[in-house]
Amino acid sequence: MIKKQHLIALDLDGTLLTDQQAISERSKSVIKKAREAGHIVVIATGRPHRASLDYYHELALDTPMINFNGAYLHHPTDKKWEVLHSPLPLRTAKGIIQTCYDLEVDNIMAEVLSNVYIDRYDSKLMEIVHTSKEDNPIKIGSLKNLLNEDPTSLLIYPRDEHIDELRANLDRDHAAVIEHRRWGAPWNIIEIVRKGMNKAVALERVAHYYHIDPTEILAFGDEDNDLEMIEYAGVGVAMGNAIAQLKEMANYQTKTNQEDGVAAFIEDYLKLG
Repeated sequence: MIKKQHLIALDLDGTLLTDQQAISERSKSVIKKAREAGHIVVIATGRPHRASLDYYHELALDTPMINFNGAYLHHPTDKKWEVLHSPLPLRTAKGIIQTCYDLEVDNIMAEVLSNVYIDRYDSKLMEIVHTSKEDNPIKIGSLKNLLNEDPTSLLIYPRDEHIDELRANLDRDHAAVIEHRRWGAPWNIIEIVRKGMNKAVALERVAHYYHIDPTEILAFGDEDNDLEMIEYAGVGVAMGNAIAQLKEMANYQTKTNQEDGVAAFIEDYLKLG
């Protein structure tokens, strides 16, 4: 029996996944070894659950999953597990949508758990979040008119030259009620969730469920949507490709997502070799 059971929280894009959106064979092998040694592995991502399930099953996980940067915590294979869902108020969402229209962003998508609203049909954006025209239910058209329920998150696909202005506007007009974070490479997407929602909030609940002390949590990330989680974890690990702010906050730094940084750190730290 292992001396200490650890909870391992894995961001996907720019962290566990390569730039080709794949989990390397080495990463799969090391994560399997960690689980066989008695450690608990969870996915903690900004992605919707629909765009994370393939990776969840590829790793053969049987744990809860954190999606939408903590706004949705659920268990894909245990329907009795209590779901945490904290959507944005519709009125707030409509105000943000108008801000996006004023800045003429490339596109906006609203997610309401499994329901998808997209402002303009865009095959690239729909591929990013693993949906298609054939998916049901999905509604395409002006979000200002179509959206009629509190969204779990808004995904904004801005023009490159508008990212800083957009985020400044969000801070100025909506900071009291929302969190806005940027997805990891290679996606240029701003995700908006309800104020107070982040990966750490959901991870704390998962840790409590498994009776794991925060000091025994390993968390891996690369972007600003990982900041709270990396700070909360006793072993916060920044990827070699992480933003500077995350590297400064983290307890440790590992190799890049292209160099199997997650696998290298887990193997060494948990002495799985």
